[in-house]
Amino acid sequence: QTISTITDAVMEGMAEWQARPLDRVYPVVFVDAINVKIRDGKVANRPIYLAMAVTVEGTRDILGIWAGDGGEGAKHWLQVFTELKNRGVEDVLMLVCDGLKGLPDAVETVWPRTVVQTCIVHLIRNSIRYCARQDWDKVARDLKPVYTAPSESAATERFLEFSEKWGSKYPAVIKLWSDAWAEMVPFLSFDVEIRKVICSTNAIESVNARIRKAVRARGHFPSEAAALKCVYMALMSLDPTGKGRRRWTMRWKAPLNAFQIAFDGRLTPTDQR
Repeated sequence: QTISTITDAVMEGMAEWQARPLDRVYPVVFVDAINVKIRDGKVANRPIYLAMAVTVEGTRDILGIWAGDGGEGAKHWLQVFTELKNRGVEDVLMLVCDGLKGLPDAVETVWPRTVVQTCIVHLIRNSIRYCARQDWDKVARDLKPVYTAPSESAATERFLEFSEKWGSKYPAVIKLWSDAWAEMVPFLSFDVEIRKVICSTNAIESVNARIRKAVRARGHFPSEAAALKCVYMALMSLDPTGKGRRRWTMRWKAPLNAFQIAFDGRLTPTDQR
């Protein structure tokens, strides 16, 4: 009975948290997925998606968690972003993700002016998977001039050089970058301060590490609701001392100033405190 009462209270809290009103505008939203094992007839991996925003004050805000059903990408993301819009999010300046299927189309439908940026760290990591171990460092080194180029045209030149050198040995790497190019290059037109924070989903990786630890401790879950509850409880226990929050806010001071200039009029001065 006690366990049942506690569980009910957690589920109520989670429902309330998942439906709470959100800010009107967010400078950046990071979207990532974590796989959990759910026993639904048989044990299978299912993704749980997490959306984390940076507020105009530079603080971190987890907007929500959603269980994926392995269905059509664009349709799923359209539901997620429509839910966020219904909770008050009128504008997102940049959305950083790991090349999730159907996501850019859904973003354009809900927030037409949002810049979708692929996580560079994930792109490099995925590239290395196609390479022999002895070439890992060389490929990573040769890709660096592409994503650190001063402009898109310079990045294109560096990528052509990379393609000439590695194309015959690793055509899959060339295809990976070519397919992701439209979502890879947006950050190249921004100030270095913005580049630093948007070229990776590292900001969300630390949160994911905490979730993975909680998920691993339980093995697999009897249901989707049980998995979501575990993730929710792990999120609620993040940063109990507030030290992480203070560090995070300090790190975002310069990027937010750069965003204010780059996205003139969308992060209004009255939103800044």
